[in-house]
Amino acid sequence: MNDSIDMRQSGAKSKIHSLLLGLAIGSVAAVGGLLLTPSSASAQAAYGSYIGFGGSAGLTDGGLDGGSSSGGVIAVRYRFLEAPISLRGQVLISETSAFVPTVSYDIPLDWQTDVYLGAGVAIQDSNNDTSPLGNQTAFVLQPGVDYNFPYSNLVVFGNAIIAFDAYKDSNDNAASIQAGVGVRF
Repeated sequence: MNDSIDMRQSGAKSKIHSLLLGLAIGSVAAVGGLLLTPSSASAQAAYGSYIGFGGSAGLTDGGLDGGSSSGGVIAVRYRFLEAPISLRGQVLISETSAFVPTVSYDIPLDWQTDVYLGAGVAIQDSNNDTSPLGNQTAFVLQPGVDYNFPYSNLVVFGNAIIAFDAYKDSNDNAASIQAGVGVRF
């Protein structure tokens, strides 16, 4: 009986791993497709850096008994004005926290909206407990979107973070989603 439960759990882990890998590859392919698509008019990137606050939810547990966690997020974006590049940092706050600095390539959809793909690292604050992104330092991909409200300094942001080899004991991937509201500066 325990063998059949173990096989079902390992099958579920394999499906989650495949789903996360597919999401990461799909995100990279979508961004690449947008970069290679010619356009007659070019939108300018949504203007401004921001600091924001919101919520975060872990989607995976890495085969650990602790389960996924949810909590808050503090997000900062520093946008370079001459290039479609941003430095981003997010602190995922739950029972244990993670700091996720990334560099993103920003793709403007219109004057208010950017989609982006970032790459960076998830740095854990604890060796034993799990954050929404696992329990060890891991490479991450971060697809997301920023929307700037017209005639306002408010920004709505949302993203996913996919951490590869994020758990010490199982070497599984981890994923979380974040959303919140920021103020441009």
